[in-house]
Amino acid sequence: MKRMNETQFAAIKNTLTKLCSLDGFYSKKFAGYELQSMQSQEDFEKLPFTNKDDLREAYPLGLQAVPDSEIVRIHSSSGTTGTPVIIPYTRQDVEDWAIMFKRCYETAGLTNLDRVHITPGYGLWTAGIGFQNGAELLGAMVIPMGPGNTDKQIQMMMDLKSTVLCATSSYALLLAEEISKRGVKDKIHLRKGVIGSERWGEKMRRRIAGELGVQLYDIYGLTEIYGPGIAMSCDYECGMHYWDDYLYFEIIDPHTGQQVPEGEIGELVITTLKKEGAPLIRYRTHDLTRLLPGECACGLAYPRIDTIIGRTDDMVKVKGVNIFPGQIDELLREVEGASSEYQVMIDHLSGKDIMTLFFETENNADKKQLEQDVKQHCKAKIGISVVPKAVAIGELPRSEKKSTRIFDNRY
Repeated sequence: MKRMNETQFAAIKNTLTKLCSLDGFYSKKFAGYELQSMQSQEDFEKLPFTNKDDLREAYPLGLQAVPDSEIVRIHSSSGTTGTPVIIPYTRQDVEDWAIMFKRCYETAGLTNLDRVHITPGYGLWTAGIGFQNGAELLGAMVIPMGPGNTDKQIQMMMDLKSTVLCATSSYALLLAEEISKRGVKDKIHLRKGVIGSERWGEKMRRRIAGELGVQLYDIYGLTEIYGPGIAMSCDYECGMHYWDDYLYFEIIDPHTGQQVPEGEIGELVITTLKKEGAPLIRYRTHDLTRLLPGECACGLAYPRIDTIIGRTDDMVKVKGVNIFPGQIDELLREVEGASSEYQVMIDHLSGKDIMTLFFETENNADKKQLEQDVKQHCKAKIGISVVPKAVAIGELPRSEKKSTRIFDNRY
């Protein structure tokens, strides 16, 4: 199990002391806990977790831990599944976030000569402005496009000679396909892509990289913990380095809440070490990953987590079997001729679950044979029979934001 260092422990104890001196969210949550006598990592791990429902109940500004005069900005989660979560930021929080984001860009080899084309959304969402602040701190030229208007995106990419694309994987694929369709790849100057906000499989990665002619990097983050920019992959593509001077990461068994051994998959739990506006203690992200042991060949001293493989809350149970989107990515990767894009429809008919897997196929592929291959792989890999439906590339919808891949029509 990974050990907390002395600096991290001191920062956490300092945050807890401050939070519990206020009449706020955490003083109520930790009432009855002897925080002053906390002496070790084991004592810290006795504290209860914070979850998203806690943050929703604190709406609108119950998480705020400093006076109004110190708050310079708020961001918010989308609130698509209920009350949104509001996160207030101090000037120092905004600066710290930009410093972390600058590190992400540097980890990907960006310099102040790059031209950073930003397609994630601006506004209450943390994405666009996070990508911008980090690039400006680096000294790069920012092209703050935001989402949508693909015609203009491609025109500006060509005219301004954008060298770095920042996007969700879904939108990066949409742009890659459009650039290929229009035959303008030789007019595009992109050399790197920084991709975040949703998990994506190896097949999708290869398609985007191949069609755009770029090297791709994974970036990780969430609105509750600054936003994107808290972890980043390097040239060696072996997980993502995270900034352990700003954040403390734990990996737990999502069912028991206990730590899992280093290297084992579990749910990521994050504690902020320096956040002022809305510090979070033991926040359950629901993201599934693992701590990667050992040093990285790139030489960065920051520890690593593996690429996010899914979420505890995107699991569906079909015919008694737990299924994650990541498993679909994996099995399609192994079927030659199947492309990266898919959708799953789950229905309940005549007392039985029926799972239909729509998947795109590469040009000139034998669809009937591919359907048989996918069906066999599904049975072998996941343990259930599916109804496979092969479709042509481009038939499944593309998204400028995150793609919804599993549709459960049973309830």
